[in-house]
Amino acid sequence: MSLEALSPVVAAEELAALTAGMPTPIAVTGATGFVGSHVAEALVAAHLRPRVLVRDPGRLLATLVPDCDVVVGGLDDLVALRALVAGARVVLHLAGVVRAPRAAGFDTANRVGTDNVLAAMAAAAPDARVVYVSSLAAHGPSPDPGGRDPELPAAPVSAYGRSKLAGEESVRRGKAPWVVLRPPAIYGPRDIDVLQFFRLAARGVVPIPAGDRWVSVAHVCDVVRAILAAARGGADGRTLALGEPRSRPMRELVETLAAAGGVEARVVEMPAVLLRVAGFLGDALHGAGFSNVAMTSDKAAELVVRHWATRSNSAFATLGLPGFVPFAAGAAHTWGWYRQAGWLPRATIAPA
Repeated sequence: MSLEALSPVVAAEELAALTAGMPTPIAVTGATGFVGSHVAEALVAAHLRPRVLVRDPGRLLATLVPDCDVVVGGLDDLVALRALVAGARVVLHLAGVVRAPRAAGFDTANRVGTDNVLAAMAAAAPDARVVYVSSLAAHGPSPDPGGRDPELPAAPVSAYGRSKLAGEESVRRGKAPWVVLRPPAIYGPRDIDVLQFFRLAARGVVPIPAGDRWVSVAHVCDVVRAILAAARGGADGRTLALGEPRSRPMRELVETLAAAGGVEARVVEMPAVLLRVAGFLGDALHGAGFSNVAMTSDKAAELVVRHWATRSNSAFATLGLPGFVPFAAGAAHTWGWYRQAGWLPRATIAPA
């Protein structure tokens, strides 16, 4: 799977194939977020003029504004949601909350918000397909490094995961044709969560949870490709696990990340108790108004378990997607974007 320079993340030739015959209009929630901004960018590049829901129009990429129909509102605004989906043939539900100080914050956005989207579709877009972007957290960790079988019952270990699973269940109960996508940790241009690992690697020390832990990751390119393929049709009624097909030990993942950026980084294993303490400190910071703090007790609950690995081969086949972005190539691409954007310093040594 090749990557074009830096943006859009999906190569033009494949984008044309993925969007050929795409049902329109297309409604998108979460267009100001990490994944959503790339999806909106891909739709604009394909001249499909998406209709996007945003709380703050100023947060939408300036390059997208002329080619999107903007509906101002949130997942709690039933009037805005009806306007968003009215007459739509496809609804891409990407919005959600990934950080919250309490379980109620996740539930309000990820379950109730999804219920509101589905209610709006029932009233104003009864023939639309919904593509719901969930999370591996909804399925839960794997008992072995080979990855959790997508057919196994869900067993989330965090409030975030339980809220995303509740959103999935709402989608499955609805009358609309649906596809549920479960990506693992997503990285790539514009991400602010996995960015923390890149910053730590640039500084030379990366702490990771102690013990044998295997993880799956997905470059945002592959997530966008999967969303577009699901929107096109052919996978209705399926719950699909996304990500690079090969899971990796977390230590290897960090070493590959550092090498891709041409930096030297030492991996330091942290006991679970320290991660839990860091999570409680993050909760306190959230309570003080620092909502962008990534580490919370809920996130710590996810980090200390084994293994965040999944099996995605069947998803690529079902969606008809050739190839995927290998982590070394995706990490190098992401380093390049971060450095060009000024989010990370330039390399001081040549990449290996």
